[in-house]
Amino acid sequence: MRKIVLLLILVSTALFAEFEYRVDNTNFTISQGSIEPNTDKTYVYNYDRLRFRGDYTEGNYFVTLIGDGVNYLGHDYVSSNDFNYVKEIKSDTPFSTQTNHHDYYEGSVYAKLYRLYSGYEDNKNRAVAGLQNISMGVGRIWTPTNLFNPKNIYALEPDETFGVVALSYTKHINDTSHLSAVASQNADYTFKYGARYKAFLDFADFAIDAVSSDDTKMLGVELEGNLGDTGVEVRSEGAYIKNTLKTLSDLDEKEFFQGIIGADYGFVNGLTVIGEALYSSEKFTRGEILLNRDSEILSNLVSSNFYTAISATYTFNIFLDGGLVYIESFNDKNSRFVSPTLTYTMNDYNTFVLGAMIQNGPSTSDFGDYENTYYFKYALSF
Repeated sequence: MRKIVLLLILVSTALFAEFEYRVDNTNFTISQGSIEPNTDKTYVYNYDRLRFRGDYTEGNYFVTLIGDGVNYLGHDYVSSNDFNYVKEIKSDTPFSTQTNHHDYYEGSVYAKLYRLYSGYEDNKNRAVAGLQNISMGVGRIWTPTNLFNPKNIYALEPDETFGVVALSYTKHINDTSHLSAVASQNADYTFKYGARYKAFLDFADFAIDAVSSDDTKMLGVELEGNLGDTGVEVRSEGAYIKNTLKTLSDLDEKEFFQGIIGADYGFVNGLTVIGEALYSSEKFTRGEILLNRDSEILSNLVSSNFYTAISATYTFNIFLDGGLVYIESFNDKNSRFVSPTLTYTMNDYNTFVLGAMIQNGPSTSDFGDYENTYYFKYALSF
């Protein structure tokens, strides 16, 4: 009798639960110059990612799983030093989130766990545990305060970031403020802790961020609001960072400040413009950046003290959109990064994108030593 009652409870519970899933396939055909400085080698290859996402909810509880199957096709590219460097880029987690690459003659394939987390959420609380994304900062191009999941604006897909294994909790104190705390574990089993207090004031949204680990201390401030009745949204973000970095002979403690200021405006004709500037009190050589590519603050290791960026998107019609990102590096030798895109959305399931990442400047400047990248993207959802 007890078994029957238990079975009835489990069946009735399952009936009230919801499970949704989505499958996306993203395919790039890429013409890419070598990332090795002072080389003019160009590779043409195909990159394909098949992604499954499943979301399970029952009342206030939820579980999300996102997994990828990734394939690179192109013998010259998968046999190159550039691809060997790509293979070494892995998540900073206590367990591996991807399988080993299985190389075959024309390419290489592997599987990746992108996100896996569960949690509870109601009107006052949100608690999440697992491989997840931790959000900090208000920047559109750069986010100096985000030491958990910083995006890379120079990447083919800037928002594709590694997850962190963490326990996070957000308490909604009232309608105008909330407090968040997070503890994540790194690949070396050390911990990184973060906290954020955000208040929604009459004139702007204000937040204070803090991050602490064995190697890093960060204190940050965010400010975001509307400029009167102009329709212009302005924002600012600053971070004081103290970190221990590797040198060729020893360790070196660095203390520096990074901050951004930016604004957004959307015109009635379908044009949206974003402007942003980044200042860093310290700049780092290419050798220092490569030596510390596993650092928690890798995204903060910039080669110039000052950058400006303009991002613009324009909707031509319901099917066609254009975009442009322009970044200027003001260094001893100025250089620039330009990324135009043209997107055709056939329907809810099929999207086509033509894009380029063009780097220009004198040799040894930020962007001067690298070749350009051109790509065609086809995204299919079902």
